[in-house]
Amino acid sequence: MMEAVNVSSGGVSVLDRSDVDTDQIIPKQFLKRIERTGFGDFLFYDWAKEPDWDLPVNPILVAGRNFGCGSSREHAPWALEDYGFRAIVASSFADIFYSNCTKVGLLPVILPEEAIRALMGASEAEIDLVEQEVRFGGRTELFEIESDIRDRLLGGLDDVAITLNQVDAISRYEQDRELSHVATTSL
Repeated sequence: MMEAVNVSSGGVSVLDRSDVDTDQIIPKQFLKRIERTGFGDFLFYDWAKEPDWDLPVNPILVAGRNFGCGSSREHAPWALEDYGFRAIVASSFADIFYSNCTKVGLLPVILPEEAIRALMGASEAEIDLVEQEVRFGGRTELFEIESDIRDRLLGGLDDVAITLNQVDAISRYEQDRELSHVATTSL
Protein backbone atom coordinates (compact mmCIF):
# COMPACT_ATOMS: atom_id res chain seq x y z
CA MET A 1 0.00 0.00 0.00
CA MET A 2 1.23 3.49 -0.79
CA GLU A 3 0.79 6.66 1.21
CA ALA A 4 -2.59 8.32 0.66
CA VAL A 5 -2.59 11.59 -1.25
CA ASN A 6 -4.88 14.34 0.01
CA VAL A 7 -3.21 17.76 0.18
CA SER A 8 0.33 18.53 -0.93
CA SER A 9 1.53 21.89 0.27
CA GLY A 10 4.76 23.75 0.64
CA GLY A 11 7.56 25.04 -1.49
CA VAL A 12 7.56 25.01 -5.27
CA SER A 13 10.55 23.86 -7.33
CA VAL A 14 10.65 25.00 -10.95
CA LEU A 15 11.98 23.07 -13.92
CA ASP A 16 11.23 25.44 -16.77
CA ARG A 17 11.94 22.93 -19.53
CA SER A 18 9.57 21.25 -21.98
CA ASP A 19 9.79 17.73 -23.40
CA VAL A 20 11.69 16.36 -20.41
CA ASP A 21 12.04 12.66 -21.12
CA THR A 22 12.42 9.80 -18.69
CA ASP A 23 16.10 9.32 -19.57
CA GLN A 24 16.73 12.91 -18.47
CA ILE A 25 14.73 12.31 -15.29
CA ILE A 26 16.69 9.15 -14.41
CA PRO A 27 19.42 8.03 -16.83
CA LYS A 28 19.50 4.39 -17.92
CA GLN A 29 22.74 3.54 -16.09
CA PHE A 30 20.86 3.82 -12.79
CA LEU A 31 18.07 1.37 -13.64
CA LYS A 32 19.80 -1.74 -12.33
CA ARG A 33 17.89 -1.79 -9.06
CA ILE A 34 14.43 -3.20 -8.49
CA GLU A 35 13.74 -1.42 -5.21
CA ARG A 36 11.80 1.85 -5.38
CA THR A 37 14.23 3.70 -3.16
CA GLY A 38 17.63 5.26 -3.74
CA PHE A 39 16.86 6.79 -7.13
CA GLY A 40 16.47 10.37 -5.88
CA ASP A 41 20.25 10.79 -5.75
CA PHE A 42 20.37 10.35 -9.54
CA LEU A 43 17.42 12.56 -10.46
CA PHE A 44 18.31 14.78 -13.45
CA TYR A 45 21.83 13.40 -13.08
CA ASP A 46 23.36 15.02 -16.18
CA TRP A 47 21.68 18.38 -15.64
CA ALA A 48 22.72 18.44 -11.98
CA LYS A 49 26.33 18.73 -13.17
CA GLU A 50 25.59 22.07 -14.86
CA PRO A 51 27.10 25.02 -12.92
CA ASP A 52 23.82 26.96 -12.61
CA TRP A 53 21.67 23.94 -11.70
CA ASP A 54 19.50 24.36 -8.64
CA LEU A 55 16.48 22.20 -7.93
CA PRO A 56 15.56 22.50 -4.27
CA VAL A 57 13.76 19.65 -2.55
CA ASN A 58 10.15 20.77 -2.20
CA PRO A 59 6.85 18.88 -2.27
CA ILE A 60 5.76 20.45 -5.57
CA LEU A 61 7.57 20.43 -8.91
CA VAL A 62 6.32 22.71 -11.70
CA ALA A 63 7.58 21.80 -15.16
CA GLY A 64 7.08 22.53 -18.84
CA ARG A 65 4.79 20.73 -21.26
CA ASN A 66 5.12 17.06 -22.25
CA PHE A 67 6.83 16.10 -19.01
CA GLY A 68 7.86 12.44 -18.78
CA CYS A 69 7.98 11.69 -22.50
CA GLY A 70 10.25 8.98 -23.88
CA SER A 71 10.52 5.40 -22.71
CA SER A 72 8.01 4.01 -20.26
CA ARG A 73 10.14 3.48 -17.18
CA GLU A 74 8.54 3.46 -13.77
CA HIS A 75 11.92 4.45 -12.33
CA ALA A 76 11.25 8.09 -13.33
CA PRO A 77 8.34 8.58 -10.88
CA TRP A 78 10.28 6.56 -8.30
CA ALA A 79 13.22 8.99 -8.59
CA LEU A 80 10.99 12.06 -8.37
CA GLU A 81 9.20 10.69 -5.32
CA ASP A 82 12.43 9.55 -3.66
CA TYR A 83 13.90 13.04 -4.19
CA GLY A 84 10.99 14.48 -2.19
CA PHE A 85 8.35 15.57 -4.68
CA ARG A 86 4.72 14.72 -3.86
CA ALA A 87 3.10 16.42 -6.86
CA ILE A 88 4.15 17.48 -10.35
CA VAL A 89 2.31 20.23 -12.18
CA ALA A 90 2.68 20.70 -15.94
CA SER A 91 0.55 21.66 -18.92
CA SER A 92 0.85 18.10 -20.28
CA PHE A 93 2.38 14.73 -19.47
CA ALA A 94 3.26 11.66 -21.47
CA ASP A 95 0.41 9.17 -20.93
CA ILE A 96 2.48 6.27 -19.56
CA PHE A 97 4.46 8.56 -17.27
CA TYR A 98 1.22 10.04 -15.93
CA SER A 99 -0.12 6.55 -15.22
CA ASN A 100 3.13 5.43 -13.58
CA CYS A 101 3.01 8.47 -11.28
CA THR A 102 -0.47 7.66 -10.05
CA LYS A 103 0.54 4.07 -9.32
CA VAL A 104 3.21 5.17 -6.83
CA GLY A 105 1.29 8.00 -5.17
CA LEU A 106 2.91 10.89 -7.04
CA LEU A 107 0.15 13.32 -8.06
CA PRO A 108 0.38 14.63 -11.64
CA VAL A 109 -1.65 17.80 -12.14
CA ILE A 110 -2.43 19.34 -15.52
CA LEU A 111 -3.01 23.09 -15.67
CA PRO A 112 -3.18 25.51 -18.60
CA GLU A 113 0.11 27.06 -19.71
CA GLU A 114 -0.82 30.50 -18.31
CA ALA A 115 -1.43 28.99 -14.87
CA ILE A 116 1.86 27.06 -15.08
CA ARG A 117 3.74 30.32 -15.77
CA ALA A 118 2.05 31.99 -12.78
CA LEU A 119 2.75 29.00 -10.52
CA MET A 120 6.42 29.07 -11.54
CA GLY A 121 6.55 32.53 -9.94
CA ALA A 122 5.08 31.34 -6.64
CA SER A 123 7.28 30.25 -3.78
CA GLU A 124 4.56 28.16 -2.11
CA ALA A 125 1.43 26.34 -3.23
CA GLU A 126 -1.20 23.92 -2.03
CA ILE A 127 -2.65 21.13 -4.14
CA ASP A 128 -5.91 19.76 -2.80
CA LEU A 129 -6.91 16.47 -4.43
CA VAL A 130 -10.29 16.34 -2.68
CA GLU A 131 -11.31 19.74 -4.06
CA GLN A 132 -9.20 19.33 -7.21
CA GLU A 133 -7.66 22.74 -6.69
CA VAL A 134 -4.20 24.27 -6.87
CA ARG A 135 -3.96 27.34 -4.63
CA PHE A 136 -1.08 29.83 -4.78
CA GLY A 137 -0.52 33.57 -4.62
CA GLY A 138 -4.16 34.37 -3.84
CA ARG A 139 -5.54 32.43 -6.81
CA THR A 140 -7.17 29.05 -7.27
CA GLU A 141 -6.88 26.84 -10.33
CA LEU A 142 -9.12 23.81 -10.81
CA PHE A 143 -7.78 20.62 -12.33
CA GLU A 144 -9.39 17.48 -13.72
CA ILE A 145 -8.51 13.92 -12.76
CA GLU A 146 -10.32 10.68 -13.51
CA SER A 147 -12.47 9.61 -10.57
CA ASP A 148 -10.94 6.12 -10.28
CA ILE A 149 -7.41 7.59 -10.21
CA ARG A 150 -8.52 10.19 -7.68
CA ASP A 151 -10.06 7.49 -5.46
CA ARG A 152 -6.93 5.34 -5.78
CA LEU A 153 -4.70 8.21 -4.67
CA LEU A 154 -7.00 9.36 -1.86
CA GLY A 155 -7.16 5.80 -0.55
CA GLY A 156 -3.44 5.14 -0.89
CA LEU A 157 -4.19 2.13 -3.07
CA ASP A 158 -1.57 0.62 -5.34
CA ASP A 159 -2.38 -2.20 -7.79
CA VAL A 160 -1.88 -4.87 -5.13
CA ALA A 161 -4.16 -3.11 -2.63
CA ILE A 162 -6.86 -2.69 -5.29
CA THR A 163 -6.68 -6.41 -6.02
CA LEU A 164 -6.76 -7.30 -2.32
CA ASN A 165 -9.91 -5.18 -1.94
CA GLN A 166 -11.55 -7.64 -4.34
CA VAL A 167 -10.45 -10.81 -2.53
CA ASP A 168 -14.04 -11.87 -1.70
CA ALA A 169 -15.17 -11.48 -5.32
CA ILE A 170 -12.07 -13.34 -6.52
CA SER A 171 -12.77 -16.19 -4.07
CA ARG A 172 -16.41 -16.43 -5.22
CA TYR A 173 -15.30 -16.50 -8.85
CA GLU A 174 -12.76 -19.25 -8.14
CA GLN A 175 -15.36 -21.31 -6.22
CA ASP A 176 -17.92 -20.92 -9.01
CA ARG A 177 -15.32 -21.84 -11.60
CA GLU A 178 -14.27 -24.92 -9.63
CA LEU A 179 -17.90 -26.03 -9.20
CA SER A 180 -18.58 -25.51 -12.89
CA HIS A 181 -15.47 -27.50 -13.80
CA VAL A 182 -16.49 -30.38 -11.49
CA ALA A 183 -20.01 -30.39 -12.97
CA THR A 184 -18.77 -30.60 -16.57
CA THR A 185 -16.16 -33.29 -15.90
CA SER A 186 -18.62 -35.55 -14.06
CA LEU A 187 -21.01 -35.71 -17.04
